[in-house]
Amino acid sequence: MLKGNASKKRILLVDDDRAVSQMLTMLLETRGYEVLNAFSGAEALEKADESTDLILLDLILPDEEGFDVCRKLKEQPKTADVPIIILSARVLSGDIVEGLYLGADDYLTKPFEYEELVARMEAVMRRGSLFHNGSSKSNGDEEVVRELRRIIEEERITPFYQPIFLLKPFKLFGLEALCRPNTESMLANPELLFKAAIKYGCYQDLELLSWKKAIAYASEYLHNEFLFLNCNPYLIEGPKFLSIKSLFENCGFSIGNVVLEITERSEVGDFKEFYTQLGRFREQGFKFAVDDVGGGYASLESIVETKPEVVKIDRHIINNLDSDPYKRSIVKFVVAFCRENNIFSIAEGIETKEDLQKVIEIGVDAAQGYYLSKPSPEINIKALNAAVSQFA
Repeated sequence: MLKGNASKKRILLVDDDRAVSQMLTMLLETRGYEVLNAFSGAEALEKADESTDLILLDLILPDEEGFDVCRKLKEQPKTADVPIIILSARVLSGDIVEGLYLGADDYLTKPFEYEELVARMEAVMRRGSLFHNGSSKSNGDEEVVRELRRIIEEERITPFYQPIFLLKPFKLFGLEALCRPNTESMLANPELLFKAAIKYGCYQDLELLSWKKAIAYASEYLHNEFLFLNCNPYLIEGPKFLSIKSLFENCGFSIGNVVLEITERSEVGDFKEFYTQLGRFREQGFKFAVDDVGGGYASLESIVETKPEVVKIDRHIINNLDSDPYKRSIVKFVVAFCRENNIFSIAEGIETKEDLQKVIEIGVDAAQGYYLSKPSPEINIKALNAAVSQFA
C-alpha cells in the first residue's frame, strides 16, 4: 500500500490529553498534514498501518506505557517501518536511550516550539531511520553499532564553539565546545548519538574523539582563555584517564585552562568512586563546572558534593529574567552562594539585551547565549573582539 496520498502526509498523533491533541492537530493541519488521533495505546495500534507516514507518541497513556506501544508498533509488520517521534515531559536520559533501543527515531521534550516539532518531523521522514529496514531488533542493534563505529573510526565529528564572555570588564573568557556528527542517519542528533554510544559501549571513544578534534582546532587560537568540554560521568569513572591527559599534552594545551562540564549527573553509578576520580582529575589541574543550576538535576546537593570551580545557571531561569521576580531571586541566591564559596558563575541562554543587562546588574560573572554569539565551527578572534566592543 502506498503511504498517505500525493498531497498530504498522514500523521498519527497518540496522546490522551485531548486539549493538547486538539492544539497539535490544528497546528499540523495548517501545515498541510493529515492528522489522525489516538487517545490510548490500543487505539494507536488499531489505527496505525502502512499508510501512516509518521507517529507522534506520548509516553504517558491511560492503558499502557508509550514505550510498550512503541515496541508493539515495531513488532507488527504493518507498522515496523513507520517512523516514530516520542513526545514526553520527562527529560530522563534513560528514557531517550530506551526509546532509541525500541526503534523510535527521535525524542522531543515538552514543552517544545512548534517550529522545532515540524522541523524534526520533516527530518525524520526525509532521512528515514537506521531501524526501518524490516529487520529484527537485533539487526537494528547491529546497524546502530555499525554507524557508531563508522562515525568514530572515520572521525565524522565537527566541533562547534560558543563564546563565553566575562561581564566586568566585558571580554572573551572562553569557549564551550559542542560536537556535531557528520551523518545523515538518526544519529545526526548529538543527544541521541551520545545516548546510543552509552547504550552500546562506545561512549568513551566517542567523547575522546570529540575532545581531540575540539582541542586540536581551539589550541591554535586560545591562549589564556578557557576551553569548556562536556563530560559525562561515564568518562570520569572510566579507565582512560591517561588517554585523557595525553590529549591535551599532545596539542600543547594547558590542562589548567580546561573546564569539564559534568553532564547527566543522574547517571553516576558509584558516587564515592566518582568523587574520588574528580579529585584525581583536579590533581592534574582540571577544573569542573556544574551546569543547569536552578533547573533539572543540578540541585544544591550536587554542587556541594562536586565542589565545582564554575556554576552555570540554567537557561530556563535566565530566559525573561528581566520580567520575572521569582527567577531574579533564584539568580541572586546562586550568585551570593558562588561569591561566598569562591565559585565562578556563568549565565546560560542569554537571548535578549534585557536579560544581559539584568545578569550584569545582579552580578553574574560571565554569560553565553545567542544574543552574544551563536555556536560556530570557526573561531574568529577578530569577530569576537568586535562583539566585545559592541557589548562593552
